[in-house]
Amino acid sequence: MGSEEIGGEKHKARKIVVAVDESEESMYALSWCLNNIIVRHPEDSFVILHAKRPTVVYSGFDNSAYLSSHDALSSLDRRDSDMACWVLQKAEKLCAEHDVKVEGRVEEGDPGDVICEMVKVLKADLLVTGSHGYGQLTRAILKSVSHHCVQNAGCPVLVVKMPK
Repeated sequence: MGSEEIGGEKHKARKIVVAVDESEESMYALSWCLNNIIVRHPEDSFVILHAKRPTVVYSGFDNSAYLSSHDALSSLDRRDSDMACWVLQKAEKLCAEHDVKVEGRVEEGDPGDVICEMVKVLKADLLVTGSHGYGQLTRAILKSVSHHCVQNAGCPVLVVKMPK
């Protein structure tokens, strides 16, 4: 990636990863990033990342449970894949409205771990993620992905909180 002179200053093109899911907070973070970061630096490359949680089904102990759990697993996996496609399409549409070209990626695994790993693999300069605005107790119980990323990502992390 090269650099471009903006306002008399050199700006090194950056790779920005925006983590998205099906939440309103996630799309707000993407929109905020498009309006406040990308518009000012169009030479930056932009990756939208959706971390798809692995599908877990606990099977019973008899053969009929095995058959139904296999069907349930297939159905749940299809639903999760459809959701991942929907999330990326929604995010890509938002980017197209801002005339921003993006690379969309779906990776499977625990979202916090997947996002931090992909930041490393992609050699990201910045990670942008949304926040549900959970309190400390709720965050401890539900495991905040944004908090995990702030603690573990190998690049600066911008957590965008949606106004109430």
